[in-house]
Amino acid sequence: MDYIKKLSRFIIPYKRYGILNIIANVFYALFSTLAMISLMPMINVLFGEGERITHKPIYSGISSIKDFSEDYINYIITTTSELHGPQRSLLYMIILIVILFLLKNFFNYLGLYFITFLRNGVLKDLRNEIYNKVTRLPISYYSEKKKGDIIARISGDVNEVKNSLLAILELIVKEPLTILFAIIAMFATSVKLTIFVFLFIPISGFIISRIGKSLKKKSSRVQAEQGVFLSTLEETLSGLKVIKGFNAEKQFNDTFQKSTNRFYNFSNVLMNRQNLASPMSEVLGIITIAVLLWYGGSMVLIDKTLSGGAFIVYIGLAWQILTPAKAISKASYKVKAGNAAADRVLEILNTKSPLDDKPDAIEKTDFNEAIILNNVSFKYDDDYVLKDFTIKVPKGKSIALVGQSGSGKSTIANLVTRFYDVTHGTITIDGQDIRELTKHSLRSLLGLVTQDSILFNETIANNLRIGKEDASDAEIIEALKIANAWEFVKDLSKGIETNIGDSGNKLSGGQKQRLSIARAVLKNPPIMILDEATSALDTESERLVQIALENMMKNRTSIVIAHRLSTIQNADEIIVMQKGQIVEQGTHNELLSKAGVYSKLVGMQSFD
Repeated sequence: MDYIKKLSRFIIPYKRYGILNIIANVFYALFSTLAMISLMPMINVLFGEGERITHKPIYSGISSIKDFSEDYINYIITTTSELHGPQRSLLYMIILIVILFLLKNFFNYLGLYFITFLRNGVLKDLRNEIYNKVTRLPISYYSEKKKGDIIARISGDVNEVKNSLLAILELIVKEPLTILFAIIAMFATSVKLTIFVFLFIPISGFIISRIGKSLKKKSSRVQAEQGVFLSTLEETLSGLKVIKGFNAEKQFNDTFQKSTNRFYNFSNVLMNRQNLASPMSEVLGIITIAVLLWYGGSMVLIDKTLSGGAFIVYIGLAWQILTPAKAISKASYKVKAGNAAADRVLEILNTKSPLDDKPDAIEKTDFNEAIILNNVSFKYDDDYVLKDFTIKVPKGKSIALVGQSGSGKSTIANLVTRFYDVTHGTITIDGQDIRELTKHSLRSLLGLVTQDSILFNETIANNLRIGKEDASDAEIIEALKIANAWEFVKDLSKGIETNIGDSGNKLSGGQKQRLSIARAVLKNPPIMILDEATSALDTESERLVQIALENMMKNRTSIVIAHRLSTIQNADEIIVMQKGQIVEQGTHNELLSKAGVYSKLVGMQSFD
């Protein structure tokens, strides 16, 4: 029940299918028992043990329904045998048995039919919510988590939850009802024999529960290790060039194989524990049946207190209890595995993002005055990477941030885009703290071009439409022209409908970067953030990209983070950073004339 409570909000939208499954399972359990009981009159006809009743019995209330049912069946058999012979009675009994078994299996199918919608619906909603959560959690969350582990949770763990949902309904409805109806029929057949048999059931239950006690822990270990080797696989695919270039295939193979070996060992322990459930249940069942044969056989052969037909049906009912009991033991293991998987899935879903919008967050739709970073300090872990940092970026102006690696330049971009929140101080747009704005409206005002050209395995058009979903082909082509990208796109086999491969790997670095710029151009935001947009390019590509950047930045507010100083000579103001603090600021010529830090940085680089 604790497991169902955890998943209740995902189950509730599909509760009608759960209710229909329960109804179908009630009829399945009922007809399972009736089908077995119906064998008794047929056996009695075959062996001539049935009581001959020539007068139609009268129903006298629910308390005598058992005697009435037996007498009525015996009355039909007696009258049919007298009129048409015993063979006709046997035929009727066979038809009745076939109908009951058909009904049993029909309702079994109905139960599985309805539960399919519930299981797959929960699977769909869980995956959708996890994916939505993955995109909403802050970037800092993924610096602490392995990507493969996230993938394992959204695929394997969610699938484990889906499989366990059928097991839950079997555990609490289908199999218990089948057992309950069978027990009622067994008591109706022989109270004495039933009490004797049930002395053995607590012993069986205790043994089975001991087998499954540690299953959740073992299942968690298997699922966690799956996340580890998926992470290794993801890192391998991402860094294949480096792995091959450094002949590091063996190192990564060893890491992957160590993980799969651990997965192998953990899975063996888990599966062997699960596999023990079925044979153990069957052995205990056979022992129970053996005791039943000995004691019940005495009642038939010696005491004469039970008919042969009733005893055979009783054996069938006892076996009918053992089969669902075995299914319950299997289902309980599935539920424990599903419970462990649910914990891993819900860990992500229940993670609170420190960057969630405030309830009264403001939707800002325009930019009119300035971006101001006021006494901003920030640390990722223990050490501050920005200390009391203050700048003002007026509308329409271009501000460049320069400095050595680790000086805090890219951190500014992360804070303005609110990938992280400041530790101290404020960042305001038109006087409004960006923490008071919705993240969606804030980022709608911003365009971002990063050092790494992040493209997707899609067409050029669809990659650009990330910036503007409803953009026409003409708008896309115009953006490509501004970004100096149309010159190579027009020569591609399918133009803007050309698929550029995984991460855009069918294109060169310069081409990918120009597409990233075109995407930002198409979005047409009032504020542009360029995070070392040319640092990974060769001289020719840099020249083309620089022209594209200048085209894009015309009459636009820009924060430019630059490693190559040749790209920011025309900035309205250059901020020189060192260890998270401003050491110089001014125009290119002003800073050169100071012969300070900036001048030294320029001296280390050659200008065209």
